[in-house]
Amino acid sequence: MKVKANGIEINYEIAGSGPWVTLSHSLACDLHMWDEQMDALTRKYKVLRFDTRGHGASSAPAGAYTLEEMADDVHGLFAALGIKQTHWVGLSMGGMIGQTFALNYPGVFSTMVLADTTSRYPADGASVWAERIKAVEAGGMQAIADATLARWFTEPYRKSHPQVMDRIGGYIRATPVAGFAGCCQAIPKINVTHRLKEIACPTLIIVGEQDPGTPVAMAREIHEAKPGSELVIIPSAAHLSNVEQPQAFNAALLGFLERAAK
Repeated sequence: MKVKANGIEINYEIAGSGPWVTLSHSLACDLHMWDEQMDALTRKYKVLRFDTRGHGASSAPAGAYTLEEMADDVHGLFAALGIKQTHWVGLSMGGMIGQTFALNYPGVFSTMVLADTTSRYPADGASVWAERIKAVEAGGMQAIADATLARWFTEPYRKSHPQVMDRIGGYIRATPVAGFAGCCQAIPKINVTHRLKEIACPTLIIVGEQDPGTPVAMAREIHEAKPGSELVIIPSAAHLSNVEQPQAFNAALLGFLERAAK
């Protein structure tokens, strides 16, 4: 299903019943990145998952995007669907959008789960993203697919799960170059660590123990900057911890949501 919001079309799916939970995927994925979470969540929750601007079946306008713009997309999606309160689960870029949204639209999130993400990058981080933009503009998304999978999953998991590599690799290759490039200009600009204490809702931080892109140190920085937050480190997982270790991820997520409801 699609809605027009903030000047673009946003593709989304809804399943289950109960309190709202919104799922926000990583760069170069789409809403199906969350397939391993759906059975567990839909037993108790009404789950909204959507394709971020530049991804999946949502619009992919040319030019630079901003995290504020992507937070406004979410605000428009919520308005179209009549969502006034929701739990938020964002991984990587989805976590950055969530932090930005929570600061710009306080009171909407009942809880916030930030998985394998960061609240700021070092000043020299922008060059990495510029190189990725250059690579895909020259050679398409195929040019970065293998290197991306190598960052997203541990080597033993990659070798033992070829079908998952095909599936996730398919998401990467299907991402519009314009969408990838637009998001790559937004991501390195995140710098909200000093403001996390302004976010009132209960917060869980999850990180794969072997995540090279947004490592445990970045998760700890969020945890230390957000009073009362919880931190879960998932062993034998890299960046897409929800896919590599779904049972551990789901247990942490559902346990947190249940505690927050009490």
